[in-house]
Amino acid sequence: MFATTRFLRSSKYRLFSSLSLKAVAKPKTALTDPFLLTEPTEPFMNPLETSTSVSASIKDHISKYQDARPFMLIAGKSLIINLFCYPQSKGCYLADADGNKYLDLHAQISSVALGYNHPAILNACKSDEMVIALANRPCLGLLPPTNWPEILEASHMRVAPKGLTNIFNTTCGSSANEIAFKTAFIGYKKFHGIPDTISEEELATCQDNIAPGSPELAVLSFRNGFHGRTMSTLSATRTKPIYKAGIPAFPWPAVDFPKLRYPLDRFEQENYDEENRCLDLVKAAIETNPIPIAAMIVEPILSEGGDLHASDRFFQELRRITKEHNVVMIVDEVQTGVGATGKFWAHEHWNLDSPPDIVTFSKKMQAAGLFYSDELRPLVPMRNFNTWMGDQPRSLIAKAILDEIEESNLIALVNSTGKYLISHLKPISIRYGRVVKNVRGKGTFIAFDCPNQEIRDLMVMLLKAEGVLINASGSNSVRFRPPLILTKTHINAFLPRFESILNKIYKQFWPQ
Repeated sequence: MFATTRFLRSSKYRLFSSLSLKAVAKPKTALTDPFLLTEPTEPFMNPLETSTSVSASIKDHISKYQDARPFMLIAGKSLIINLFCYPQSKGCYLADADGNKYLDLHAQISSVALGYNHPAILNACKSDEMVIALANRPCLGLLPPTNWPEILEASHMRVAPKGLTNIFNTTCGSSANEIAFKTAFIGYKKFHGIPDTISEEELATCQDNIAPGSPELAVLSFRNGFHGRTMSTLSATRTKPIYKAGIPAFPWPAVDFPKLRYPLDRFEQENYDEENRCLDLVKAAIETNPIPIAAMIVEPILSEGGDLHASDRFFQELRRITKEHNVVMIVDEVQTGVGATGKFWAHEHWNLDSPPDIVTFSKKMQAAGLFYSDELRPLVPMRNFNTWMGDQPRSLIAKAILDEIEESNLIALVNSTGKYLISHLKPISIRYGRVVKNVRGKGTFIAFDCPNQEIRDLMVMLLKAEGVLINASGSNSVRFRPPLILTKTHINAFLPRFESILNKIYKQFWPQ
């Protein structure tokens, strides 16, 4: 379990995520967790399913009111339609409207922490505190309830990254990064030794979107990074072009993120040189970009862009460079946070001398926001503000998730399950080396590459037909994003199905 310490004066809740879990706590397994005992034992594909499925009918109904095309899983030339039945889903298994039960290694784009219908979350949803919060949604930044400080301390602040004692609650990962950019821009003067005052000229010119009221400032990002789909976050997102096409963008720079070669021990010097090349690009962008760089944003693992990793040294150097140039360092932990990489925050792996200035979160927290340093708290109130300032029920669910992570030692489980999965994937990458390449990951945040997009998309489709949901990333990568409760039992259900579809791919592309 997490070691506890005090948060400010009144808290009994804060749990510094950088401290170790107690060795005496054993992670739950499918044999010891009563909840997991009620799961299906393996995926089930309904043999009676026809082309006129229940899912297709519901999809057509939804299409009357919303664009339902994203409901289709595009794999090769096939369009597979599924609508899911959440009351019948449990643990790591997701049921659909056609009677199928999938082993879900995708987990709603990496956002399900405890699996489906976990009792810890269901019990939180039934509490009187939750009912009142749902019935009376408060403007948390203006008219908060009397128990809001205790909710913050019992949920988000107990896992606040080291050195970051302020929080701004939002509603999603995109808005968390959007507010992070605004926070960096507001703090630009302070970071550069300029009096943090607002002149009459600034107040007048900002209404016309011109300087000095609307200054030219930029956010530096990395190619293949994803940070959201709001206006400013799209300007920092550099993954799929379709996300950005037709949308006006800020003229912000992006530089290459290292593309490491595997196995790492064989290409140590080449990867060291590659990281230095990218670090030089970061320094050059900060020093020469015509628009001053106020902030740099980076994911610990570039997830949407293909699960791109870099060494701890690389991120340590990024921190040194941003500190030297008074650039706000934003770590986007929307996908990597909340234990998936084997530490509560992925940036803990880096062992930084000084913490990032801002860390954003969402997904597995089931709530969203950003932690930031005291130095970045605006002097003038309401410069960062909105009606809801987060959502109290989501923070109550976050508390339930964090309680379960602590009580069931789920981060230790993530580490043991991840090691088990990689111990099988690496031999598979030798036996099926034409298809499975560059196995990599931390915790259960694992990925591998395929030789091309065609084979990758076929693999995702074939696995789905076998009852396994998994996700593509980048141009040719496959990523695992399971709930934190994933066990060896789930991996054992996955492995024979994986080898089965690999044999099918080999027969199709390399017939004997």
